[in-house]
Amino acid sequence: MKLLAALPSGPRPIDVVVLGENSIDLVATVDQYPHADSKLELSDFDERLGGEGAAAAVGLTRLGWRTKYVGRFGDDPWGQRGREALAREGVDVEDCLIVAGVTSRFALIVVDSSSGSRTVLWRRAPELALDPGDIQDDALRRARVLLVGSDDVPAMTSAARRARGRDVRTVGDLERIHAGTDALLRELDVVIMAASFPEAFTGISPLGAALRAVAEQSGSTLTCVTLGEEGCLALAAGEEIRVPAFPTDAVDTTGAGDSFRAGFIGRWLQEPAGPEVGDLLRYAAAVAALNCRSRGAWAGAPRAPDVDELLRSWRG
Repeated sequence: MKLLAALPSGPRPIDVVVLGENSIDLVATVDQYPHADSKLELSDFDERLGGEGAAAAVGLTRLGWRTKYVGRFGDDPWGQRGREALAREGVDVEDCLIVAGVTSRFALIVVDSSSGSRTVLWRRAPELALDPGDIQDDALRRARVLLVGSDDVPAMTSAARRARGRDVRTVGDLERIHAGTDALLRELDVVIMAASFPEAFTGISPLGAALRAVAEQSGSTLTCVTLGEEGCLALAAGEEIRVPAFPTDAVDTTGAGDSFRAGFIGRWLQEPAGPEVGDLLRYAAAVAALNCRSRGAWAGAPRAPDVDELLRSWRG
C-alpha cells in the first residue's frame, strides 16, 4: 500500500522545517536503575545536546536533507552551545530566537546501562514557548515538509495551517495533550504518536481502536504509534500495518522516537510521489535503532549509507 499523499512538485530550497524543543541533556549513566531513598555511584556523566525538535532536525540533516529548525534558546552558555552545535551539523538556525535573561531548557536523563532504558526529568521556562509569529511565512513557503511537536499548540497549529495553504505536507510528533490538541490534529497529513498518546487522547482501548479514533478525528493520511521494542503500528486507508523494531544492543534509547520521525520524513523525501507505507516504516525503524548506538539524543543519528546497510542486511 502506498502512502496516499504526494510531496510538492518542483524544487524548493528547504526540504523540512522543524518546530519544537531544544535542550541541554545532562546524561547520568548507572549500572542499574536506583531505588527510592538509595545512593548509587554513576558509571558515567556527560552533557549532551537534545530536545525533540532539535534531535529530529539533526537526524534529517545527517540523512542528507536541507533542514531549518525554528525554536527559542535562552541567552546563557547552554543556549549558545545548542545553537552552535546545530549549525555545525548543517541545520539552518537563522530563524531561531534568543530570549534574554532566561535559562535554556535542560533535562536530567538517567540511563540504565543494563538495558539502555532512560528516565527524563526536564525544565523549560515559559518564555521559551514558541509564538505563532515566530514562524515566518517565507520559511513555510520554501519548504516541502513541516514537522511540528505537541507543545506550544497555538504556534504549531498556526504554522501547520499556513503550511497546508502553501502545499506543504505536515507531520505531527505528538506525545503530550494540551488544550487545542484536537485542532492541531486536524491540520496534520501524518500523525506519529508516542505509545501513551492514543488512549490518553481518546479514552478508548485497545490500541487499535484508539488509533482508529485518532484517524477519524484528524482525517490524516496516516496515523502511527511508536512502541519501542515492539516496533510501531500504523493505520492507512483503514488498514493496520505493524512493523517490528530492528534488534539492537541499545546503549541509550533517548531520541529514538525523534529519529523515527526523521527517518519517516527522509524516506518520504526519497520518493515524493508516495512510497510504500511498509518501506516508510521500516526505514524509520532502522534509523531509530541505529540512533540507540550512542548516549544522547542525536550522537548516534545515522547517515543514509548506514541505514541502507542495515536494511540490506535485514533483507539478507
